[in-house]
Amino acid sequence: MPSPRRRIAAVPSLSHPPMFSRRQAIRAGLFGVAGLSMPDLLRLQASESSDPTKRDTAVIFVFQSGGASQFETWDPKPNSPIDIRGEFNPIRTNVPDMQFSEMMVEQSCIADKLVVIRSLYHPSEQHSSSVHLIKTGYYCKPPATDNEMPSAGACAARIRGAVSPNVPPFVVLGGEHYDGASHLGRGFNPFTVKNSDEKPMLHIPNLTLVEGISGDQLHDRHRLLQSFDRTRELHDSKSGGAALGKFQRQAMELVTGPAARKAFNLDAEPLKLRDRYGRNYLGDRFVLARRLVEHGVRFVTVGTFDWDHHGTLWNRMRRDVPAFDRALATLITDIHERGLAERVLVVVMGEFGRTPRISSLGTNPPGRDHWGNVMSILLSGGGFPGGQVVGASDAVGGVPAKSPYRVECTLALMYRHLGIDPATTFNDHTGRPRDLLSVREKIRELEG
Repeated sequence: MPSPRRRIAAVPSLSHPPMFSRRQAIRAGLFGVAGLSMPDLLRLQASESSDPTKRDTAVIFVFQSGGASQFETWDPKPNSPIDIRGEFNPIRTNVPDMQFSEMMVEQSCIADKLVVIRSLYHPSEQHSSSVHLIKTGYYCKPPATDNEMPSAGACAARIRGAVSPNVPPFVVLGGEHYDGASHLGRGFNPFTVKNSDEKPMLHIPNLTLVEGISGDQLHDRHRLLQSFDRTRELHDSKSGGAALGKFQRQAMELVTGPAARKAFNLDAEPLKLRDRYGRNYLGDRFVLARRLVEHGVRFVTVGTFDWDHHGTLWNRMRRDVPAFDRALATLITDIHERGLAERVLVVVMGEFGRTPRISSLGTNPPGRDHWGNVMSILLSGGGFPGGQVVGASDAVGGVPAKSPYRVECTLALMYRHLGIDPATTFNDHTGRPRDLLSVREKIRELEG
């Protein structure tokens, strides 16, 4: 039976702001009204209760944009006809009876630290709605460019905040889509660091030099926060002006202070470890993700590259996947070696799988098209024992044959790892209560 919902009460009108205590403001769901400023959210989070058993948990969400093929990653079908199994061969892993595609060489050596789920599904084959689904738990309208529901990272920022003070709670590495906070308010949008294969090395000597964030923009952000405070100040008789100043300073500390600069400082990493990850844009993103959760960031989303392989699938994978395989395997090994595998959960997934039969669109060389009917994902850490395969697809990799789960169940698992009840509700912009997840079944093989 689903757990009872945790309800955040309806949003009152702000035409004549009432007197609120901190807790009353939290219960009122004020973040649903166009978003409070960062000082407001810090002020309110400071008084919000938390689950002490989950206070330091974190998630690294690795996004395979475009939809990775189950056949060419973690669910090869060596006994199927050539027009289904494709060009790659399966390889053994260090776990008996577990096979990966030959492109997953480094991961095959650490399969005892991995959980592969081969039986997730959802019915959409449209990119935008499917990406929105795996990041929020809800489909969006196909033309949508902004979040229609808050992302899991934004929800984690809203409910849990950062593990450690003075670092952002939610960071996106790579500049992906649908990571926004929607009706939770812009104060819970991610701090985003962008780099690409055109500018592969990620250098962050201090946060004012991050590509796309200039000193003038930080100054504008400071003025914007001050403006928010003037127009949306909470009349809390217990805090007063001194407290407001404290949280204003803490807000700026999140993006300019020494704790954040330390967290983002890749130069502090040993060169040999940087080489293990790979001295490229993927290696930098993965090592930075580990560094961020180690320094107290709650939720990190890591972008990879375009996995939408309708044509030239095998050549593009030969070009792109080795760097991904190396960086991911090093990340997981690094997390385990540092004793972080209990508190940090790594989730690797795209928005859907690929078609069982090889196809060719137009004049493109052969590849695979969109396929939501079954997909494979990878987990590591989070306290889950590795060396497991959950579920199975059928003989041609077309539908789940064992333990089918909706893809939203992965989000529910992430929320529970973070100490968040996926039945929690927040009011949207219209005042309508919305569940974090409407589909929140436990993955029985992992969660009991």
